[in-house]
Amino acid sequence: MAEIVLEGVDKIYGGDVKAVDNLNLKIEDGEFMVLVGPSGCGKSTALRMIAGLEEISDGTLVIGDEIVNDRPPKDRDIAMVFQNYALYPHMTVEQNLAFGLKLRKVAKSEIARRVNEAAGMLGLEPYLKRKPGALSGGQRQRVAMGRAIVREPRAFLMDEPLSNLDAKLRVQMRASLNQLHERLGVTTVYVTHDQVEAMTLGDRVAVLRDGRLQQVDTPKRLFDAPVNLFVAGFIGSPAMNFIDAELVRENDEVVLKFAEHRLPVPASVIDSRPNLSDYVGRSLILGIRPSDFSDAELDGNGDPRVEVTAEVTEELGTEINVIFSVNAPPVRHEDAAALAKDAAGDDEESAEAGLPLGDDRTQFTARVSPRSSVKPGSTISLAVDVSQLHFFDQTSGLAIGHPDNV
Repeated sequence: MAEIVLEGVDKIYGGDVKAVDNLNLKIEDGEFMVLVGPSGCGKSTALRMIAGLEEISDGTLVIGDEIVNDRPPKDRDIAMVFQNYALYPHMTVEQNLAFGLKLRKVAKSEIARRVNEAAGMLGLEPYLKRKPGALSGGQRQRVAMGRAIVREPRAFLMDEPLSNLDAKLRVQMRASLNQLHERLGVTTVYVTHDQVEAMTLGDRVAVLRDGRLQQVDTPKRLFDAPVNLFVAGFIGSPAMNFIDAELVRENDEVVLKFAEHRLPVPASVIDSRPNLSDYVGRSLILGIRPSDFSDAELDGNGDPRVEVTAEVTEELGTEINVIFSVNAPPVRHEDAAALAKDAAGDDEESAEAGLPLGDDRTQFTARVSPRSSVKPGSTISLAVDVSQLHFFDQTSGLAIGHPDNV
């Protein structure tokens, strides 16, 4: 096993296009690190530089205690698992697992030991004599994992290995990957665009945007304490709600005003976020996670309330998503625009339409209990857990009071 350290790493393509920009990241020995971000953010390029499949334009890459910038892939002692499995169709599962070891002239007895051990670990024993064409997608992906495991490398590099699987199989494979890492303890760098995968698999998660590292932290910290508006909106499903708001003092109380709503902000919230008191009397961007709303008739807990009209309800069994609009224009910030573009994919028109409604109102989502009686068109009183509110500077998009921004 080995730690992996990227120090000031750049990747520049023709025309001075920076795919990776000054990436500084330390992946601890035995850590499961996930690189996540929208398409084109540089996560796969970073992984390919670690693998040696892309040259580093500038900076230093260390694996273990060696600088490996100029080492070819075969000398880095890493194993990759790809999105497309890359199995040999004319070989059996057993032969696919053993092939790389045979090329390295590993002893037959050792090959048999490693292949049988990996097959047992991954539940592949019944399929050893089958060829890839006779396997399901999930089984093929397990063979691809097994081929990496038998190498017994210093690190695993995985590039969106589950993206070709259906939703149910992805859940099963995530659980298998967790168990596998727990058992092997090998340093793993995992690339995905799926933030659910990132949050469920990673010991830590690194969020990238436009080739630059935005934040690296545990999944819980990313969710609870995002460093900026982009990370806040990218992490979490449904996404965080954003609205321009004004923080004002009324008598002895600090109040948030947005659209037709007002929320009192307790002194404990002001005190817990350094510099937030400097924004009293100023505008800022307010962020509310859908899970920090609740149906006040069921479990308001004395929290402040906002009255809204449900426009759409999504009944998911374990919860209900209540979609409503707020009488204020969408947040106009480059981070919000980037999030809308990512949600819409490559369709620029959809990206433009992703945030505003037809009458230039802002769409919000609240997640409430499945016991709620809310229906489309009905009025619902939503309690807001004000202790969990997020605040962002309107110009920089940085989270107000975050330790990294103070």
